[in-house]
Amino acid sequence: MFLFEMLDNSILNVALPTIGRELSTSTTVLQWVTGVYAVVFGGLMLALAALADRVGRRKVMLIGLVLLGVASLATVFVTTAEQLIAIRAAMGLAAAMTTPGSLALAFRLFDEDGLRVRATTLISTVGLVGLGIGPTAGGFVLAFAPWQVLLLVNVPIAALAFIGIRRGIPADKADELHRDPIDGAGALLGTATIVLALVAPTLFVHAGTAAPLPWLATAAAIVMAVLFVVRERSARYPLLDLELVTRPLVSSGLAFKAAAGLATAGLGYLVTLQLQFDWGWTPAEAAMGMLPQVVVLIAGGALIGPLVMRVGLDEAAWLGAGAVVCGLAVYGLLGSFGYVWVALALVLVAAGMRVVGVVAGTNVMRGLPADRTTIGAALVDTAGEVTTGIGIAVSGTILAALFTGDLATSSWSTYQTTEFREAVTWAGLALTVLAAAMVGWGILRARRVVESTLRSPAADADVE
Repeated sequence: MFLFEMLDNSILNVALPTIGRELSTSTTVLQWVTGVYAVVFGGLMLALAALADRVGRRKVMLIGLVLLGVASLATVFVTTAEQLIAIRAAMGLAAAMTTPGSLALAFRLFDEDGLRVRATTLISTVGLVGLGIGPTAGGFVLAFAPWQVLLLVNVPIAALAFIGIRRGIPADKADELHRDPIDGAGALLGTATIVLALVAPTLFVHAGTAAPLPWLATAAAIVMAVLFVVRERSARYPLLDLELVTRPLVSSGLAFKAAAGLATAGLGYLVTLQLQFDWGWTPAEAAMGMLPQVVVLIAGGALIGPLVMRVGLDEAAWLGAGAVVCGLAVYGLLGSFGYVWVALALVLVAAGMRVVGVVAGTNVMRGLPADRTTIGAALVDTAGEVTTGIGIAVSGTILAALFTGDLATSSWSTYQTTEFREAVTWAGLALTVLAAAMVGWGILRARRVVESTLRSPAADADVE
């Protein structure tokens, strides 16, 4: 299902110009074709993961797969952009039902950490292959087939996954589920918080810092977050037990995952603009320029297992998170001096993200009880989704504040070129500071696990 999540968005991006022409829609409406998927997916993950931990991960995943297949088939009948947006929202709902469960089921199938790392690495690699081949495959398909075919590919994926889960994975055991009532108010507040947190960064990029709407969305997200925390602290059966999030393994893993999401999105956004607008590369050349990142993301999985075997899960997470921060620092300080530094930054961030994506997720799951694994996986995905939006928003906001004029104009003045390069430097350094703060916090939290283990392995309440 990670293949579906990553392939679905990357393959559709290539078709957006074609969809816009055929459905006669505006750029703003077209952005929601991809944006609504991320908002629904990110916003509903926690609530649906909590439901899955109660009624069964396998059952929720199978329902989600049916929804995915039906929604994808409905693409054939689309005649307006609004209909397509509704279908994309349904696909986001299906992803929220299936993606966290994939990690939770894989974690449940194995008892040994080495096997869990291998399983998580395989899931991650398959998804990243989808991310890498999506644009190329999409462009090839559009050469001879209508754009609807790009979404119809989800139908066989959903069917195969349904058969595989139905036949290969047993139903959840009663002792691995819990029967607490669903916290409806907590679910609404949590969903509202995440949705607003995902929408606000997009508003900053498109409306600018002078517009009131982005600030209102940010303020509303903060208010909803405070209300969510108050609700979860007072509820008898909270949607998310906040004491679980404060466990060192869980909080450190989420911090590392957040740093990786921030770095990957922010760096990708800045490099894409730099290669095309500043250096004058064509889109095809810019795509080639991003290849170091794609290669490391796909091929780096082979190194994760040996790294974990050599240094252990905790130190592997620290090394991966440290590589992310170093990559951002290289870009912020040296990225304007030539492509070799840009390529080095892409490689470092991709390598760190590849390790963190597997190890941090595994650590979060290790730190949770068996009947909370799905919501743990949802927390990992949500941390990545939210900080991805923040990474793009930070980069876009700094560019908008320091660059005068329109970025997309055919030619810049010398002064504008200087402004852009300064903005990219400051944006890179801002991302570095934010990521370093998250990584530093994660390392401090993770050290509590190590110190507790050294004092008394049996006293480590995080590893159960």
